[in-house]
Amino acid sequence: MPTTSDADLLAETAAAVRAAGAVLLERFGQVVRHRTRDELVRALAANDDAALAVLRPRLTALRPDARWVEDELAGGALPPGEWWVADPAEGNVNHLRGLPGWAVTATLVRDDRPVLTAVHLPLTGETHTALAGGGAQVDGRPLRVSGQTGLGLGLVATSQARPDEDDAVVRRVGASITAMLRDALVVRTSVPATLHLLDVAAGRVDAFWQFAGARADLLPGALLVAEAGGRVTDTEGRPWTTASAGFLAAAPGVHAEAVATLSR
Repeated sequence: MPTTSDADLLAETAAAVRAAGAVLLERFGQVVRHRTRDELVRALAANDDAALAVLRPRLTALRPDARWVEDELAGGALPPGEWWVADPAEGNVNHLRGLPGWAVTATLVRDDRPVLTAVHLPLTGETHTALAGGGAQVDGRPLRVSGQTGLGLGLVATSQARPDEDDAVVRRVGASITAMLRDALVVRTSVPATLHLLDVAAGRVDAFWQFAGARADLLPGALLVAEAGGRVTDTEGRPWTTASAGFLAAAPGVHAEAVATLSR
């Protein structure tokens, strides 16, 4: 029986995230009101469930033996083998507020390394894809990180990893933003991380960093930036893994300065 190539698998994964995105697009529009945390959680889960009802069966059919990461907020290394790491409504809170800045993502991880990813933006219709060793694209057009050579002229970004973050992480995030405000030209802060990383891969943003974070937040963008010619490390410049405490994706010309700023 012929084995499906990773390139063919990526094409089918892209089709799956587009199909799930169409479901979320139908649900998008008015602000979804909530008065309590429980009401918010139920609204978030309703979006996730609607998109997952399309996404999960399609991905499972593509790789029946691949396991599924059940908790999209989970971090750390994955056991050996193949895993689907998906976020059916990345930027879900933006969706509920009627804001742009949400997507559907799916990444296949093999032996704890991302081998392919697809990110679909239903509001623009764009689909970003990357294949390990095969480059990064948006709708068939190659992606390339910026040629910026100095942090002083750089546009950089960061994101909140999750609500109710550990206090030590919150303090570290605040200190890093202060440091970047001194050293970079412009600092952007918003959620979700994936959209910032799409901008890094496309050369619109020069660096993105984050402390803590889930696999589903960082794996798609990490592969896209790496395949677009960027550098992906922890915030101290060491090789990044899903177990790292910090994350930095940057154009090569600003990476070293960004590490120096974030290591203070």
